[in-house]
Amino acid sequence: MPSTIQRSPKKAQETWSKAHDSAVETYGEGERAHRTAFAALKHSFEKVGDHWEEKSRKGPSDSQAAKSTPKRGKTAEGVDAKASKQHLYEVAKRLDVPGRSSMSKEELVDAIKKANRKATAKSR
Repeated sequence: MPSTIQRSPKKAQETWSKAHDSAVETYGEGERAHRTAFAALKHSFEKVGDHWEEKSRKGPSDSQAAKSTPKRGKTAEGVDAKASKQHLYEVAKRLDVPGRSSMSKEELVDAIKKANRKATAKSR
């Protein structure tokens, strides 16, 4: 289990584990099983800093998570890119992202992704 999920609530850990186990049965161990587990996780959780938190609404967080079998490609890395700009601003505020007040929604997603990567690296 990835370290970001180990630092997350038990419900997030269970969601990822169940999806991963099911994907391993279907696809075998490896990258595809991990992508599928993360896609399932992103329906109920979003990445904030070095861990995952439950979202206020369920649903895929980005176009990749919306696919039944996610392929390699660009993702929002756990940021709920489909959330409102206000929600993204609040997450950016919690992560102390500089310049957040003048950012567009897309810029907020990118800045949160960067802040999440930094927080995760620091936690390792």
